[in-house]
Amino acid sequence: MTALCAAAASCAREKGDGFRYSIDEFADIRMMRYRIEGWDSLSFRQKQYVYHLAESAKWGRDIFWDQNGKYNLQVRHALEQIFDSYKGSRKGTDWDGFTVYAKRVFFSNGIHHHYAQDKFFPACPQEYMASLMEASGVEDRDFLLKVMYDPDFQPQRRCTDTSKDIVACSSVNYYEGDLSREEVDAFYAGMARRGDPRPLSYGLNSKLVKKDGTIYEEVWNIGSVYGPAIRKIVEELELASQYAENDAQKAYLALLIDYYRTGDLKTWDEFNIAWVQEKEGAVDLIHGFVEDYEDPLGRKATWESIIELKDFEASRRTELISANAQWFEDHSPVDERFKKKEVKGVTAKVINAAVLAGDCYPSTPIGVNLPNADWIRKEYGSKSVTISNITHAYNKAADEMPKSTLTEFAFDQEEIALAKKYLNLTNEIHTDLHECLGHGSGQLLPGTPAGALGEYSSCLEEARADLFGLYYVADEKLIELGIIPDADAYKAQYANYIRNGLMTQFSRVELGRTNTEAHMQNRLLIAKWCYEQGLGQSHICDDEGCRPADVIEKKVKDGKTYFVVNDYEALRDLFGELLAEVQRIKSEGDYAAGKALVENYAVRIDYDLHKEVLERYASLHLKPYGGFVNPEIVPVVENGEVVDYKVTYDEDFLGQSLRYGKEYKTL
Repeated sequence: MTALCAAAASCAREKGDGFRYSIDEFADIRMMRYRIEGWDSLSFRQKQYVYHLAESAKWGRDIFWDQNGKYNLQVRHALEQIFDSYKGSRKGTDWDGFTVYAKRVFFSNGIHHHYAQDKFFPACPQEYMASLMEASGVEDRDFLLKVMYDPDFQPQRRCTDTSKDIVACSSVNYYEGDLSREEVDAFYAGMARRGDPRPLSYGLNSKLVKKDGTIYEEVWNIGSVYGPAIRKIVEELELASQYAENDAQKAYLALLIDYYRTGDLKTWDEFNIAWVQEKEGAVDLIHGFVEDYEDPLGRKATWESIIELKDFEASRRTELISANAQWFEDHSPVDERFKKKEVKGVTAKVINAAVLAGDCYPSTPIGVNLPNADWIRKEYGSKSVTISNITHAYNKAADEMPKSTLTEFAFDQEEIALAKKYLNLTNEIHTDLHECLGHGSGQLLPGTPAGALGEYSSCLEEARADLFGLYYVADEKLIELGIIPDADAYKAQYANYIRNGLMTQFSRVELGRTNTEAHMQNRLLIAKWCYEQGLGQSHICDDEGCRPADVIEKKVKDGKTYFVVNDYEALRDLFGELLAEVQRIKSEGDYAAGKALVENYAVRIDYDLHKEVLERYASLHLKPYGGFVNPEIVPVVENGEVVDYKVTYDEDFLGQSLRYGKEYKTL
């Protein structure tokens, strides 16, 4: 069992062919490649299925760009036109600055930072950008320059400053007209049926519009503003359906197509129920308006897709975890009222991505658990995936770098050695627990509305799943199951989580900014809460006797700050205590308590510590963010017929972005 944890995820993938994972760096970003593992083992019919699903995913690209901001597509088209038409010199500092800006826009699918949410600006003078536009025939130049260069125009994609109206101060393209948060909340409160055991995800796939004093929804479907993109998506899904592996896949694709045609949220639920129950195929998908992280109110969903192939060998670990889901639920430290009495349909697997799209491209999650509707999870279960080839690519790209955050921010050689021995493995297991069980654990009390936690729901949901994984990665049950090799392995995960939550993750944030991204908020919340709650709550014993100590100790060595875990068992108890409280908040819909937890622990970054982190990180010459170029699935044609599909890995990021802009432009 131990062998399958490590060998399946790494050793089998080394081909010794000189494949390089890191391919480009710009601004704060490193671009990488990933392999489609297992491609050659697919049948021709399966390859046909994957190809058309992948094409359907690529056609959704423009939708996500438009959702991120009203003027993003206009900016992108201008940048593409310059690359395509500009006849002047493409050398020098200004051209290089323009190119970096364009890459950043392509990476973020818009003019705001993909993680920090703040607007970023061209690294070339405005006059130079204006000259490029004029020479390339770009229209509406004055307005586009305002969009790009004016710091007061659409400064944040998703505003999290609760001293303001977070709807009015956000630039996401989900709300149109002079709408306030109060009006939005009232509109959807009027749609919801209180006490409904199977509530629809109201607002998930629509823009809310206020015009002439009237508020109404524009539902995204084949007849809407996104119709041209959705029509191409549907065409490819219909082609893919001809090659589905089984009738269950055909059935859920038919529902997905119907949903795209109508925008009916009941059909969306029916699709999710059918999709979550299909477990036999080697090919699967994530497809649609799915995640609500980018909506300031946590209601409207971005368009995304991942087309995936099951890694049968590596999936043995996740299947083992999911097979024991009821044991984990029963032994959770949360109140009995909030536990599921019968855990249903937890399906977990390790997959290899075949294409990333929409909100999953080029920056992608490494694990996903769906569907999001709590009632579907409770009655029908969920599907959880860990994306193995993405995790593997991250690890191999890190191996190509001369320095690491581990050697800079870990306190001593003992901590470094522990991480090198166990961290990759425990990272994978923590992700498995987070996605397979954490997101599907617990239950809402009857009468608790799904959106009760409002703008704090995403942070608290990620905290709940992370805490579930942290609590159980140290459990003897994992040793009994053969998933963890020995009793000390979890310590590498604990030390790394605290180190990252309090320090290293903020290499991604500009000095003086608050912490706005839900996953980063979750990590800071957990680490900071445990650090403060653990002050003076442990002891250290040596030859001189025992004395009080902190569970997590802040130490300074050679002028550098470190956070060191003194008592791993006590830290596990703190994780369990916080898990119980977060689950209570979610189950009861306790908005006030959720707000207090997030505002007190998840938002503010210690300025002096942040400054130190940025200085130390800068000395490593690393990039804090990573993204991926998709492999290209290419039809092999003989005598006018497709006889096979091959995978190529020769595109760079800029080239792929420009090609996608030409081939998959719909809006």
